[in-house]
Amino acid sequence: MNFIIAGVQKAGTTALFDYLSDIPAYALSATKEVHFFDDESVDWAAPDYEPYHAQFDWTGEAIRGEATPIYLYWPRCLERIAAYNSDVRLIVMLRDPVERAWSHWRMETSRGAEMQPFSWCIRQGRRRLFDAEPWGAHREFSYVERGFYGEQIERLYGLFPREQVLLLQADDLRRDPNTALGRVSDFLGAPAPAPVEHRNVHVGQDVGGALAGEDVSYLREIYAEDMARLARLTGVSFW
Repeated sequence: MNFIIAGVQKAGTTALFDYLSDIPAYALSATKEVHFFDDESVDWAAPDYEPYHAQFDWTGEAIRGEATPIYLYWPRCLERIAAYNSDVRLIVMLRDPVERAWSHWRMETSRGAEMQPFSWCIRQGRRRLFDAEPWGAHREFSYVERGFYGEQIERLYGLFPREQVLLLQADDLRRDPNTALGRVSDFLGAPAPAPVEHRNVHVGQDVGGALAGEDVSYLREIYAEDMARLARLTGVSFW
């Protein structure tokens, strides 16, 4: 395995995967989100990697990769990836964490997994993670928690050298996909890709009305310290 798009959910990982799937230099997983390293049913003391390897075509010299955006957030995923291949290259796509949380909630609402309003979910609803397994992590209701990028990137940098990590912003891929894809190719040592036309991939349903100003202010206050940490680590700032 050469690379993994490891995060973050609702930040353009599907669009990036879609663009890369059209470039001959890459051989991507049969399923976009493989969800191997976050699978708690695996015996991680002696993991069997055959189901993971079965996702890929191993013929030829293509650059192989997958995209499972929960990996950056889910407990112990990064450690499992490091144990599997300490030389793997990791791509992390970031988005304004407030916008990300709102988009995440809209997705879960449209799926029928979430029945509560956004304002409740980002306040009282965070208590639901206390009853989750693993404790404090939840696949659906982690609207706020997935946005603590500084904490997650700091953990990532503690496991992998910075030169093995590429940070991209969702807005950059949306506004100028050719430049973003060029950065990916440089990072992975692939030939420069042919120019592409902008495409909309996985656009969410219009549910929930508009994001309320008081919710934006509330979340920005929650994220303030972590955003400062992210800026110190990476130079990336959203506000």
